[in-house]
Amino acid sequence: MKILRYRIGDKVKPGILDQENKIRDASSLVNDWDSENVTIEKLNSVKQIEVNSLPIVEDNNGIAPCVCKKSVGKFICIGLNYSDHAEETGLKVPSEPIIFSKATSAIIGPNDNVEIPRKSVKSDWEVELGVVIGKEAKYISEDQSQSHIAGYCVVNDLSEREFQIEHSGQWVKGKSCDTFGPIGPYLVTTDEIVDPQNLKMWLDVNGKRMQDGSTSTMVYGVNFLISYLSQFMSLQPGDIISTGTPPGVGMGMNPQVFLKPGDEIQLGIDGLGQQKQNVISG
Repeated sequence: MKILRYRIGDKVKPGILDQENKIRDASSLVNDWDSENVTIEKLNSVKQIEVNSLPIVEDNNGIAPCVCKKSVGKFICIGLNYSDHAEETGLKVPSEPIIFSKATSAIIGPNDNVEIPRKSVKSDWEVELGVVIGKEAKYISEDQSQSHIAGYCVVNDLSEREFQIEHSGQWVKGKSCDTFGPIGPYLVTTDEIVDPQNLKMWLDVNGKRMQDGSTSTMVYGVNFLISYLSQFMSLQPGDIISTGTPPGVGMGMNPQVFLKPGDEIQLGIDGLGQQKQNVISG
C-alpha cells in the first residue's frame, strides 16, 4: 500500500494511491497520516478496505510530506553508510554507525521548493532511503526490526557542507536548514518492498545524473540500523530514519559542485516514487 498526503487549498488530506496511480481520498478512514495512524496495526486494518471504493481525488495543489510533520518525533540520519560514498569523501568506513539528527522543521513535501540558506556557499544533495517506524522499538534484535517498520520513502538529505564540516560543533546545523528534508511522495508499506537492500536510487541536477547507486552498497543495513538505534533510544511511530547516501554528492566532485538558485533537483528510488525540487534563495 502507498499512502500519501495531498493539498486541497490550504488544507492537507490523507490519501492512498490505487493500482492505476490515482489518489483516493482516505479521510473517511483517518484524520491524517500522523503518528497515530502510521502504526503497523492501523495500516494493516486500512489494507482490508477496498481502495477503489474510496473517492478519486480529481484535483489537488501539491503533494505534502507523506507523514505529518508535526507528528515526527525524531528525524535520525546515518552518516557515511555507503562504502562507495565514504571512499569519495576520503573518509574511512565507520566501525559503528554515525548518528546525527535533522530538525523536523526541515521537513517539506517531495516537490516543494528548496531554499538555499543565507550565507550558504556549499549546499549539497543526498538521495536516501527513508524508513518510517510503525511500532515502538526498544532494545530489539536485528531479526525483529521488520516488525517495527511502517514503510519506506524517498528522502533528500540536503546538507550545507560549510555549516556541517567547517563550523565547529555537530553536523546537525548543516543538515537542519528549513526545507532541507523533503520526504515522499508516498510511504510504501513493507509488504511492497521485497528487499530494501536491493533498491536502485538516483539523483539528477539540471538534468545531469549525479548519483546512480543502490542500497546494496550500504555498510549497515536497515534491519541492523533499527536494532542498533533501539539500544540507545526508543523509536516511536512516525519517527524517520534516513539511512545514508551513495556516491555522487557535490562535495565529492573535483572540482566540487554545489546548489544555487535556479537549479532543479530530481531524484527517486525504485518502487518508492520520485521527487522534484526547484532551488530558490532563502
